Amino acid sequence: MENQNYKTHVRMDPLYHYVLTLLLLATLIVSIINMVSSLNAEENVMQSVLLLLITVAIIIIAILVRLYPLKSQDRAIRAEENLRHFVLTGKLLDSKLSHSQIIALRFADEEEFPILCERAVKENLNSKEIKEAIVNWKADNNRV
Repeated sequence: MENQNYKTHVRMDPLYHYVLTLLLLATLIVSIINMVSSLNAEENVMQSVLLLLITVAIIIIAILVRLYPLKSQDRAIRAEENLRHFVLTGKLLDSKLSHSQIIALRFADEEEFPILCERAVKENLNSKEIKEAIVNWKADNNRV
């Protein structure tokens, strides 16, 4: 596996992010076209409306299937980084740090982590600025 850094840390799952997204988009477009033509012809209106509702429901499910595990991982990352900060400094993370800041800070190695935590609070760095400030990148290959 390639060394992870700011430019290579984003992970895409081609089957989910490309194939499924295109299939859902195509299904939505076709179901809308089907509904419009059914309304114009005044035939099979109920079936076309049902097809559109099912398509929208599947799209919502696909979004939630992605969001729920990410939220769980974000909570786990917050706990892990809080423990890591406590081990390194004897103090919990500053409560002023946002979830996105903590998630970005997980890439900092042990040496620069506490310093970058303080800097993120003082300068109100966003996640992109935190990631760009990291000199010694600590890979996170377990993110789904």
